[in-house]
Amino acid sequence: MSETLSIRALALDFYGLQVLRGVDFTIPAGSFTGLIGPNGAGKSTLFNAVSGIYRPKGGSVRLGSRDITGLAPEKLVAAGLVRSFQLARGFPKLSVFQHLILYGAAQPGEGLIAALLGSAAARQREAELAERAHAIARRLRLDHIIDNPITASSGGQKKLVEIGRALMADPQILLLDEPMVGVNPTLAEKIASQLVDLNREGLTICLIEHDMALIRKLCDPVIVMAEGKVLTQGRFDDVASDERVLEAYLGRRH
Repeated sequence: MSETLSIRALALDFYGLQVLRGVDFTIPAGSFTGLIGPNGAGKSTLFNAVSGIYRPKGGSVRLGSRDITGLAPEKLVAAGLVRSFQLARGFPKLSVFQHLILYGAAQPGEGLIAALLGSAAARQREAELAERAHAIARRLRLDHIIDNPITASSGGQKKLVEIGRALMADPQILLLDEPMVGVNPTLAEKIASQLVDLNREGLTICLIEHDMALIRKLCDPVIVMAEGKVLTQGRFDDVASDERVLEAYLGRRH
């Protein structure tokens, strides 16, 4: 079972400009949490601060009982916290399979001596990771393009590869930054279905998304950010009818 992710009074500024202003909320273990808010609310910046891209200027992040504030991204991945990015980037000369296997954890062949000698442990682990990469590709329906270069994939397929790379790290908590943006509606539904299945299997997910129909369908609870702080949280219908949320999105009261 995944552990609860607790964010307390998280603060971050750039050259004196406050971007995160004491963000405070909890992502319950096993939940499918939605993180919404108008553009500029600080959602992606929050993910960057939680996932080690930026170091917070104040506050804390805890995974279960462990303080993970400011840890390097690779240490957070090892702890079970993995995130995706809005833009699904890749290495142009690598195949889909190579992108997946690159993110496999505990690769003994990464050491110079192990790589040169080709130890039995390294070969066994490479075989295990290859099997896992093929299994994830089948699950995400990428197996028919697994040997293709990533540049030959569609935008939606690249998003699925991004999710597949995250799964290769065997996460406890997955932070997804708009995984359906720019994807055609049919493939977006397939991605959403995959995420629902993963959540039902015990993976804790926090999703940034601007499509409110998807948030309503997938997420409970829903957290609303505005101007670098949490505005409110709760069930979708409750937050959607909150006057503060309407004002944040529309700039006036209804």
